[in-house]
Amino acid sequence: MTVRQFQEERTKPFRLVKYFTYTSLFFIFLGILVLSLLNTHWARNMQLQKSEDYAQLLIENLNHQVFLQFIFPVALKYGKIQLRDKEQFDRMDRVVRSTLHSFKVENVNIYDMDNTISYSFDAAMVGKRGWGGSFYQEAIKGNRTSKLVQRGNFWEVLLGFSRDSNLVTFAPLRAEQRISRLSGPVLGVVEIVQDMSEDYHAIFKFQILVIVTLTGVMGLLFLCMVLVVNRGEKIIERRALERLRLKDKLSRAQHLSSLGEMVAGVSHEIRNPLGIISSSAALLKKKMAAIDPSNTFLDIIVEESDRLNNIITDFLSFARPINPNLGPCRVDKVIQKNLSFLDNPFKTSGYTVTRDIGASIPEIPGDAALLYQAFLNLLINAMQAMPEGGEIRISLHRVDECIRLTIEDQGPGITEAPQEKIWDPFFTTKEQGTGLGLGIVKNIIQAHNGTIVIGNRETVGASVTVELPIENG
Repeated sequence: MTVRQFQEERTKPFRLVKYFTYTSLFFIFLGILVLSLLNTHWARNMQLQKSEDYAQLLIENLNHQVFLQFIFPVALKYGKIQLRDKEQFDRMDRVVRSTLHSFKVENVNIYDMDNTISYSFDAAMVGKRGWGGSFYQEAIKGNRTSKLVQRGNFWEVLLGFSRDSNLVTFAPLRAEQRISRLSGPVLGVVEIVQDMSEDYHAIFKFQILVIVTLTGVMGLLFLCMVLVVNRGEKIIERRALERLRLKDKLSRAQHLSSLGEMVAGVSHEIRNPLGIISSSAALLKKKMAAIDPSNTFLDIIVEESDRLNNIITDFLSFARPINPNLGPCRVDKVIQKNLSFLDNPFKTSGYTVTRDIGASIPEIPGDAALLYQAFLNLLINAMQAMPEGGEIRISLHRVDECIRLTIEDQGPGITEAPQEKIWDPFFTTKEQGTGLGLGIVKNIIQAHNGTIVIGNRETVGASVTVELPIENG
């Protein structure tokens, strides 16, 4: 299973949760939006009902004032009511306007019993006949009716922000009885037009404010949800990768364990006959030296036997668990011992060693013999990376609670592909060698609770960094 397949397999349930989360958030937003629109609709209906009740009160008051201040006095004075008479019309106008001057009334029309407008705020409307329509007919029957008249295009009217909104109310104009007001016969019809544009615009602004606030809140919730979901995805992805790494590490450990057992068994079986071959060849060499000193055939057998014995030793060293004999150890002295051992190869092969060793390097709990073997292997690798000679830089300092050793060369460095395989057993880029050297070094360093990192320098060459803890923990 690849990393991508593993990630997809692990994140499928979480993606399902994310899908339902986003879907639920969308439907919650849609539901709240619909609810806000319904609330606005209810608010407009309440405002309309309030305006209708308000119009009824205005009409009742107007009816009372018109009857007391116009119909009754004019009838006594003139014997009959004729609004075509300028004096009577002006008197009616004063009564109506004084009654409604402080209220939001756009227009007032008063109809006679023949559906003719006898009085109006708009002088051009006076004398028009049949203007009231069905609303007039209902008012003549004694019923109050209202209608909402809005001007604007379809969307303006639908969303409630039409340019003009007027409530037109028709009600009977009655003669008052002494005992009860507005209980006499119908004398005509009163039409009152109320301008509700300001109220409806206020409701629309409130609706916009609600929607904007809702959108802002849902946007913040959505942003928080996205952050939480992204964080959750990253956590799931990290856990998936970590599990994959652990799985690979376990598989690798099992593979190396089986390989180590096999190598150890085979090495033991080979070492016994190899010892016989090597000792027999050495014995024959002594005997042949007296007979034919120029014969080098036995020298080759002895040399190759020794080389094969060294290979078997590497196999056993890699397969055998490393249990260091910890004691007070001075890493700077171990390095000095390595350099003394390699002093002659350094000089004869054209190597220069640059040292940067701290003044006071503390003791660490370590096995000097194993560390000597590990550092020697690293120095030999640096030399092999520069067959024609070159500079080897050695740095040793205390960093926090550990000792850091850095060995740098000026060789070709490590390509990206081998960097992934340098710790694999039997992997080597050299013509000769078992490919177990770095594996043995890593085992020794890890047995001391340390770490080792190999990489390329910024300019040229490779760099090996080893960190060993000062306190055994």
